[in-house]
Amino acid sequence: MYKLPSRKRRVRTEVKKPNLVPILDAVFIFIFFLLLSANFSIIYEITSNVPIVSDSPPPKEKPLALTLRINPQDLSLYKGVPQTFVRKFVKRDKDYDLLSLRSYLISIKQKFPNEKGIIFEPKVDLKYEEIVKIMDAVRQLKNTEPAIYVKDKVNGDVRTRLLFDDIIFGDIQS
Repeated sequence: MYKLPSRKRRVRTEVKKPNLVPILDAVFIFIFFLLLSANFSIIYEITSNVPIVSDSPPPKEKPLALTLRINPQDLSLYKGVPQTFVRKFVKRDKDYDLLSLRSYLISIKQKFPNEKGIIFEPKVDLKYEEIVKIMDAVRQLKNTEPAIYVKDKVNGDVRTRLLFDDIIFGDIQS
């Protein structure tokens, strides 16, 4: 017996595309929570200069060249080139004696009002907070401290608010 060929049904099935809406919703919610949980911190910058090597002739005036050596037990102040020892400020109760250092630097600034620079030579590993405290002690004059006037070409005598704000780090140990 002969069979007739059967007609096969050709059913077209549509290819289903994945639904991307739930995936995109999840991604956007994830980004939203990521932004909410992020810590945005403010970064402050403390400027400091780098020692400069120059071929120019030395100035006619002998520079004051203040150098502050930060030792484990004290702060030692030197001046001039070559360095000569000026004064030592001993540590008290685990903190450097910054008040004595500050008052001594004010007396130096009164004698040399146009001097701006000081060199820091840390001889010990210091915490960031300790370096900032020392920098704050030597940078600016407070309103309650004696007034120091600097000669200005335009305005004559001008009261300065700065002590030794040009801080240079020399001889940094790693």
